[in-house]
Order: sequence, then C-alpha cells, then structure tokens
Amino acid sequence: MSVYMVIALVFIGTASLVAFLLYLVVPKGTPIEERLRTLEPGSEPAVAYGEKPPGAFRKFLGRLGANIPLRVQDYGKYSRMLMAAGIRKEKLPVFMGAKLLLAVLLPAIYLVLYGFPVETDHLTRVLLVVVFGILGFLIPSYWLSKAVKKRQLQIFLDLPDVLDLMTVCVEAGLSMDAAMVAVCANPHMKESPLVAEMTTVLRETRAGKQRSEALRDMGERAMVDDLKAFTAMLIQTERLGTSLARALRIHSDSLRTIRMQRAEELAAKTSIKLLFPLVFFILPALFVVMLLPAVIRIFRVINAL
Repeated sequence: MSVYMVIALVFIGTASLVAFLLYLVVPKGTPIEERLRTLEPGSEPAVAYGEKPPGAFRKFLGRLGANIPLRVQDYGKYSRMLMAAGIRKEKLPVFMGAKLLLAVLLPAIYLVLYGFPVETDHLTRVLLVVVFGILGFLIPSYWLSKAVKKRQLQIFLDLPDVLDLMTVCVEAGLSMDAAMVAVCANPHMKESPLVAEMTTVLRETRAGKQRSEALRDMGERAMVDDLKAFTAMLIQTERLGTSLARALRIHSDSLRTIRMQRAEELAAKTSIKLLFPLVFFILPALFVVMLLPAVIRIFRVINAL
C-alpha cells in the first residue's frame, strides 16, 4: 500500500469520526424542541430536582449509549447496579456510552502511539487492538462494581449508628417518620449513603407511596442484606404493633455483634493472605541481604587460594 493511500485512509477516517462526534454533540433543534422531545414517551427524562443539568460531554455519552441495544436481563442488571451505587438508573445510556467510548478510544490511542509507529507484526497489532477494546468496554463495569461494594460497606458501617439515633428519637416520643427525619437532618450523617436512601423513602411516602413498600424498595435498591433485614424488622414491627424502640435496640446490638464477628473473621484471614507475599517477596529479599555478603566473602577467599 502506497503512502498516499495510507494518508487518504487516515484523512477519511478522521473526518468521519469528527463528523460523527459533531452529529452527536450538536443539538437537533431549538431549546424548546429539545425540552418537548424529553417529554415524549421513551425519551430521556428531565433533570431531577436538585441535580445539575447535564453538560455537553454527558449528553454526548447519553446519545452514544442510547444506540446500544441491550437485552432485558442486561438492562435490569445495570439498572440495579447503578441504583446500588447511588446513581439514578436513567443514567444507563451515559454509562453505556462511556463503555463504548473507551472501547473505541483505547485501541485508537494504542494504534496512534505504538501500533502504527513501532509494531510491525500485523497479527500482534490486531490482537492488541482487540484486547484494548475489551478492556475499554470492561473498565466502566469494574468501576461500577467497586462503587457498589464501597457504598454497600459504608451502609453496613453506618447502619448501627443510624439505629442508635432512631432509638433515641423513638424513646423521646417521636414516630417512625419523625425519627427518620431527625436522622436525615443530623449534620454528622449528612454524607452517609444510608441517610440518602432514607431521604428517598421519606419523599416516596410523602408522595403517597405506602411506607412498607418504600422501605422494602430501599432494601432492594441498596442490595445490602443487613439493610433488608432492618427494613423487614420495621415492616413487621409496624404490622404487629410491637415496641419500636425495643426492636431497634435489639437489632442495633445484633448488627454490632455481626460487625465484630466479620472484623474478627477478616483478622483471622490476614495470616493466610500474608503467606504468599511473605514467601515470594519478603523472604527472598531477606535471604539476599543476609547471605549475599557471606557468599561474596567465600568467593573472594576461594579466588585468593
């Protein structure tokens, strides 16, 4: 292939990519038409209350991800994971757009920086392009799973403290809703994801949703087993009419016991986890530091003889 043909193909590919990006970024109509289009069935929902309007890059990712077909199982899986990570499920097109963008961007960066200038083997180049494309597609999923686990751990750690605050409020004569409002208004728990979930429950109940259904949805949305047990306890207490303060205190003590048992379990696993770094990294370095001077001295004595 001649040099002019390569230059022409690079120019055509770059121009096509720029035209495609401009097509996705540039709005298709006036702001009024864009607003009316969001109100159509099946279109992207409007911005939620208190949320910043999406920028140009987020709109670009949303339009890019909206063109990716998803199975019903994948749509439900990603929606649940986004909600468990504290992200609205309406952001799914943005998430899928990020996956597609990285799947294209990483191979392009490899080809521009290393593939065409340095790599000469075509098979290796194709294999690395496929590998980078797969990695780019999987990186957002890995980030999402890490965000879900981090949020679940934070909810598990904050749950006993929230239960203690609710117990104090209930014993002071407040109802369940008033106790949840007082907990959500506590400035020390402002950044807690559990407080954010309880705020969502309060908004749903004020909008007319049944408290039991809102609490059950909170447990399913966060995907935390201990929170599901907590919501089941609240629903059962409200249904049977038992003492809420006593149930909260007992459940808080049980959660602290479970947290202590899990900490002891992790501490017991530490020795096993340290075995492989100790054998493969620490001991060889220690042997080199201790035995290398003696070996050098032995060789010097042998050479002197």
